[in-house]
Parts: sequence; C-alpha cells; structure tokens
Amino acid sequence: MNIIARFFLFLLIAALIPPWTATRPAQAFSVGEERELGEKLLYTVRASFPLIDDPDIVQYITARGEEVLRVAGVRFFDFRFFVIDNGEFNAFAAPSGLIFFYSGLIGSMNSEDEFVSVLAHEIAHVKKRHLASRMEKSQVVTLASLGLALAGLLLGGGGAISQAVLTGSLAAGQSAQLHFSREDEEEADLQGYQWMLAMGRDPEGMRRMLSTMRRIARYRSERLPQYLLTHPESENRLEYVSALLEHKPPAPPVRDDFDFLRFKYRVAAWAAGDDNDGLRVALAGIIADSQASRERVAMAKFGLAEIERRDGNYDRARALLEEVIAAYPNKNILKTDLAVLEAAAGRFDKARLMLEDSLRRDGGDMYATLNLARILLRQKEWDAAEREFRALLLRFPEYPAAYFALGQIATARGRQAEAFWLAGTYHLYEGKLKSARDNFLMSEKEAGKGPKTDADMKKKATASLDLLDRLEGKVRKKADGRKNR
Repeated sequence: MNIIARFFLFLLIAALIPPWTATRPAQAFSVGEERELGEKLLYTVRASFPLIDDPDIVQYITARGEEVLRVAGVRFFDFRFFVIDNGEFNAFAAPSGLIFFYSGLIGSMNSEDEFVSVLAHEIAHVKKRHLASRMEKSQVVTLASLGLALAGLLLGGGGAISQAVLTGSLAAGQSAQLHFSREDEEEADLQGYQWMLAMGRDPEGMRRMLSTMRRIARYRSERLPQYLLTHPESENRLEYVSALLEHKPPAPPVRDDFDFLRFKYRVAAWAAGDDNDGLRVALAGIIADSQASRERVAMAKFGLAEIERRDGNYDRARALLEEVIAAYPNKNILKTDLAVLEAAAGRFDKARLMLEDSLRRDGGDMYATLNLARILLRQKEWDAAEREFRALLLRFPEYPAAYFALGQIATARGRQAEAFWLAGTYHLYEGKLKSARDNFLMSEKEAGKGPKTDADMKKKATASLDLLDRLEGKVRKKADGRKNR
C-alpha cells in the first residue's frame, strides 16, 4: 500500500469510528462500545490489508486460539484470528477480541509452543482489557482518537504518516497510550504462563520467543518493529519469564511440530508469492543441514513443494510431497495437499476422488471442503457445490470467496435476488462497503418484484443494509427512504 493510500485509510477509519467527539470519562468505554469499535475496525482492516483468507490457515490459527480460550475462562467477546500478509515483525490485539498476526512474525518462530505463547499473551491483553485500562488512566479520551491510534499501530512500517497520525492521536487522547505498560506486560506474561501450563504446553516457548524479540530489538534498534513498540520492555519481560520458569513443573511430553511447521510454510509460501528465491534458499539450507532433525527436513521439503506447486512445477512438487507423505503416512492433511496439487495440474477427476476420501477420513477438513467445492463448481454440479460451500461457511462464515461462488450458483439457477445478496456479502467481507450497499439494494428490489415476493430474502437484504448503516454511522430511513441511503 503506497503512502497516499495509507493517508486515505486513516481518513476512512476516522469516518467509521463512532462520532462521539465530545470528551467523556474514559470509564464510559464499555464492553458493548468496544465490540462496536472492533466490528468497525475489522471491516476497515479487510478493506485495507492483504489478509490471508485461506480456510486451511484460518482453521489452524483459530484452533490454537480456541485451545487457549478453553482454559481462559469467561469470554466478553467472540475472538477472531487473522493473518496479515506483511513481512513486519508484528502482532496486535485490537478491540473486542480481534487478534492479528503478521506473516513476518510467524516466519520468525520455530515451534508451536512459541506461536501459542504469543497467542496466549495477546488473548490475555484482551481478557484483562488492558486497552480499556489505558483509556481509564486518562482523564478524557475519545473513541475517534483511539481508532486513529489503532490504525497507526496496525499499519506499522514506521512511515512518516503512520508515526504522525499515531503521535497526534495519542496527544488528542492526552495520557491514554496504546503501548502496554510494564505492569500490563507482566500481567499478560503471567496469565500466558499459567495458561501454557493448563494446556499441557511447555512455557519454555515463551522464553525462546522473548529471546528472539530481544535479538531483533538489538539488531534493529534504528527502527524497531511495531510489535516491540507496542509491547516494550523485552529485556525485563525475558527476566520476568525466566524467573517464572525457575519454578515450573516438569516439562510435558514433547509434541511434534508438524501442524505448526505446515502452517508456517504455507503462510511463508503465500507471502513470498513470485518472489520466493529467499525462501527457496532458506528451505534448501535446512534440507542440507546434517544437524537438522528429521521433522525439520521433512517439513522443509513440504515448504518447497508448496513453492513448486505455486510456480506450476507439478512433477517436482509431487515428488517432494510424496517424500513428506512417506515420512508422515498417517497425516491425512497431506493427502489433501496432494489432491490440491492434482487439481492444480488439471487432473480434476482424480483430485475429486482424493478429496472425497480425505473428507471421509476427516469431515472437518476445511481445506478439502474448499477444494472439492471448487471442482464441483467447475463441473457445474450446482447442488453438490452449493452443499460444500455452505458447509465451509458454517466453519468460516467470513470467507468472501465462498459467497462469491454461491452467487455464481444462484445466478446460474436464476435466483437473482439471492445472487445480489451473496455478491453484496462478498463485497462486505472484502471491505468494499459501497459495492456491498449497491448489491444489497438490488437484492431488496429484486426480492420485492412480481406476484411472488421473496419475503425472507427481502428481510435479509434489509438487515444487511441496516448493518451497513450502523457501520457507517447512518440512521436508516424506515418509511420509503431508500433514496437517502
């Protein structure tokens, strides 16, 4: 995103934040208002950041998040987890349980315990409402200034506009600062440590991750990554966690890192795109390293297979993937990976049989569900394709591509009001609110046509328009006021 686009993003976020411009006691920042701010921020992020909206990747990070939340007690918010395609060393807990990981931070990790330790730390900040606490320590603050500050933090990169907006918004909020205090960090670290033990995970992952943070802080002191700006005191945090670890119980049984490494290399291959030479060299180095574990070598081959598939080198990708399958013959997800490769190579009938077999083994495999649905759509088997896409949305209701595909099916069947609504929902989750509004209006209009008005679809379109009005801070005209929207 260029600097001009970033500037206009800030203006957009300012427009979406609730217009409570009068100063008010910070204590009035309620859980409900935090939910509303988080909802508006999410659509802004979707409009402005390259999210990795792959169901396979979302399924992994959500599963790890749910693992933490199962031991975390009562929830104030519906937590949602996202990966942003950005090489920065960054993660951030935004209002109402929105947790963002940058692909660059994931790439710095070497084990699932490290990943879960950061995830637990971010969830702890939300559970303890540390962001709200930053506001409560100010005499007066506005949610508009908070929204702008969050925008600066989420954008990262250290650019002039990002820093100017962040500084200005913090000044507008007086002493309300969005970087966490030493006390906040220690509280989140202690909570994360306790949760790691409750999950049966090794809290040594916390120390390894903090050591990585300290190393990055030392070697990039001229422009610290955003994560180290919003989560300061890495040296003190390392000392604090090390003290906790002196009294930890015996280490739990060693877990394999297959799932994490597969996730890590899928994210890395996605983020590298066509510029994957650096990743190729790094993976080849792991494979050639005589000291690397069998697991590390096998999963480095998986990463190379991902790159080769994306580059269209299907025979090479297949050979590498078959080596990984030989090392892990009981990992069903690798059969799905092989089926995805066969589909990419144009062998759709073979891929379909393999994906159906994957789903018989694991009906919750979202990656297999998505790719089977795509093949069925290509083969114009509308009923079967619709069934699979709708099954996918039950697990991943914010997946834009599924709504787009269902819109294609509705169009093919002449269900025009539904097709417009699905197109509007696709644009909504892509963050394109104007296009979403246009399609919802067309859906509402189509649903009211003819002798057989589709009352249910009209209600859905109207509800979607009401949602947009709320996101944009508008009051919906109930009495024939469509022209005013």
